[in-house]
Amino acid sequence: MTPDQYCQDKAAKSGSSFYYSFLFLPPEQRRAIISLYAFCREIDDIVDETGEHEIARIKLAWWREEIAHVFEGKAKHMVGKALQQTIKDFDLSQEHFLEIIDGMEMDLDYNAYPTFKALSLYCYRVASVVGLMSAEIFGYDDRKTLKYAHALGMAFQLTNILRDVHEDSVRGRLYIPLDELDRFGVTTDDLMENKTTDNIRALFKYQAERAQRYYNEAFELLPDCDRHPQRSGLIMSAIYRTILDEIENDGYRVLERRTSLTPIRKLWLAWRTSRKEKQRYKAFLKSAAAA
Repeated sequence: MTPDQYCQDKAAKSGSSFYYSFLFLPPEQRRAIISLYAFCREIDDIVDETGEHEIARIKLAWWREEIAHVFEGKAKHMVGKALQQTIKDFDLSQEHFLEIIDGMEMDLDYNAYPTFKALSLYCYRVASVVGLMSAEIFGYDDRKTLKYAHALGMAFQLTNILRDVHEDSVRGRLYIPLDELDRFGVTTDDLMENKTTDNIRALFKYQAERAQRYYNEAFELLPDCDRHPQRSGLIMSAIYRTILDEIENDGYRVLERRTSLTPIRKLWLAWRTSRKEKQRYKAFLKSAAAA
């Protein structure tokens, strides 16, 4: 198995919605983004699947060394070897890889966050940094696109947090700020129950509205000239925002059941968004030529 095949297998088996946004990329960009995604999966799996925190820290420390080896051209892991080609082809920062590891390690240090400000650092490291790296792979002309990538990463992570709140609570992790639980009269024990009270519904509505604000901010920040290069992010937005809409339409009953989309629906959303952005790009080029 080659490094690229290993990463492809890792991405395909994850079942993540992100995989559908990669399908419409040119081969070089698809290979690069899949290697980045595989790296994120490797780090996330360490934190989620290693029972002993100290062993998990040792494994994360190994990956910090592996990233140094990647930038030296001496990678040992299959994903690291795939990333060597990625950093040759695209301007990715070594510091960003380390920030992702730092973000994942926060799950070993914290099982709850007192405020949204505290949570924001976690979201930035595990999601917005990935968004910034993805933007580099997709390409852009206007640096404002990096602000879009940051906001979109926040929106994705906040959607994940709301969708997975019950599953995370059972595992002893809480990503909804504690001061907001207090404000809405909800306890951590309430989140362990399969019951949606009025207080819980109000709390979750507040979380959804925040995520929607980040989506809106991201779209407002994305320059027209970079919409087509960044179409994979827009595909992901269509999928994740649909998940958020489904949560809202279901009355925020995420404690009772996990909201998800079928693979066919994800593929359809990906195809529809890709087609829409292609048409929009043609109109943009026509308008630019006329000007």
